[in-house]
Amino acid sequence: MLPNISALLIDLDGVVYRGEMALPGAADALATIDALGIARVFVTNNATLTTDEFSAKLTRMGIAAKPNDIVTSSEATAAHLREIAPSDSTVLVIGEEGLRQALASRGFPIVDAQPTYVVVGLDRNLTYADLARAAIALQRGAQFIATNADRALPVEAGFWPGAGAIVSALVTTTGVQPTIVGKPQPTLLRVALNRIGASPERAAMVGDQIESDIRAGRAAGIHTIWVDPGTAPPPDDVTPDLRVADLSELAALLRARTNHRDAPDAP
Repeated sequence: MLPNISALLIDLDGVVYRGEMALPGAADALATIDALGIARVFVTNNATLTTDEFSAKLTRMGIAAKPNDIVTSSEATAAHLREIAPSDSTVLVIGEEGLRQALASRGFPIVDAQPTYVVVGLDRNLTYADLARAAIALQRGAQFIATNADRALPVEAGFWPGAGAIVSALVTTTGVQPTIVGKPQPTLLRVALNRIGASPERAAMVGDQIESDIRAGRAAGIHTIWVDPGTAPPPDDVTPDLRVADLSELAALLRARTNHRDAPDAP
């Protein structure tokens, strides 16, 4: 597959960094990928930050990234909701500034009671009262939208509960199942492909989570590259097109491909 790849869609958490620390070699690997002329865009289920904030975070780590280089699940969620929601819809939000700003920029009033939609993302300031308000709204007929269903958030020390843990609490309480917008659904990846003008057959999704990243790549019809976290083998029903230990190994493979392709024919 590597000879055909001209664009990479790269997950952030667990691939480029954990928490506030870049993973070893990530910055150099991304610089190599840029030098090889391979288009890249970051795609993340993390809806807590705005693209400006993600850009600033990556820049602090020595990684070149403009806001337009990042596609978040909050952006995809707001765009999806704008397509399906009546014009007078309101939203109750469990989530942080990235999600709130994305919804507000699409013209959705954010309310605390009687919403048309309950929209849930990762919220590290979550309270029991927040869950209770959302649960009551769902029981009264509000539609349930989730930015993603990631069970865990990779951080320096291990894993924290992800947006999926919050979603599961509300499903357990109410029995209402959400519409999920982020990975493993293909919406994020399709937005990213359009952003960089890449065709699916020449693109690959790079991620560390089989259940979200690799399944999303398959759903979007693109190649898949698994950054193996070394914790467990992939399930039997999923086989990534390529397995690497980290971005450094991927960059080395891509550089070797380019060197081989550019080498003169042997006599």
